[in-house]
Amino acid sequence: MQRVSAPQPALVTTVAIASGPLKLQATLVRPPGAGPFPAMVYNHGSEANAPSEDRRAIGRFFQLHGYVVLFPHRRGASGSEGVHWEKRVVGVPDAQRSAAIVHAIEEENDDVLAAIEWVRKLTYVDRRHVAVAGCSFGGIHALLAAERSRSVYAAIDFAGASMSWAQSRELRDRLETAASNARVPVFFLQAENDFDTQPSFVLSKVMAREGKTAKMKIYPAHGTTQREGHRGFCNDAVSTWGDDVLAFLSAYASTIDYH
Repeated sequence: MQRVSAPQPALVTTVAIASGPLKLQATLVRPPGAGPFPAMVYNHGSEANAPSEDRRAIGRFFQLHGYVVLFPHRRGASGSEGVHWEKRVVGVPDAQRSAAIVHAIEEENDDVLAAIEWVRKLTYVDRRHVAVAGCSFGGIHALLAAERSRSVYAAIDFAGASMSWAQSRELRDRLETAASNARVPVFFLQAENDFDTQPSFVLSKVMAREGKTAKMKIYPAHGTTQREGHRGFCNDAVSTWGDDVLAFLSAYASTIDYH
């Protein structure tokens, strides 16, 4: 994907998206011009209130390279209707908590699919070239969308499940199933000082075993703490991962011909 010839102000708007009976809040960033542009649906982490500044560099990066970027706020997060996943598992006994979290994530993933379909309907978006990405919990959602959606051509999983991989057998099983059933190529990427890099290794191997296309890369440490290697790597290290992500998206942009 070629960078636009001259940096121009991004067009940023707040939009509403229907996900079943729920109205979700979202931020839309687009390049100037009529398009059609490829699009990226980028998913936030597990937090109930995702700071907009966390996504500023990501939105600007993709916008400068000719992408429309949609940042949906899933149910119960940042003003979206519905109950946030953390509130849904309050009081669940420890023995059932992991399974309850997986169930909440699966239902929440409907919001991601709704966002994908919403952005495809924009007149200035090339509906054949919509990708999905996300960090942490958002990376989990990107992988689930790669399994469930027929409307994306690639997925980028930044550090999905790195904070919960070792604690939840149920989540590991669900993500291995998603990797096994992925419909589109997936790029798994993390910094080496993230909380746990096993998700990228394991899930990319699952895809390879099933004959699916996957790329995996562990980057040098970002910052000095695990949190900097996790959230900071996703949000602030576009100069580190940007070229690789663009190359991955470009490589598969013409391989999927969906409706």
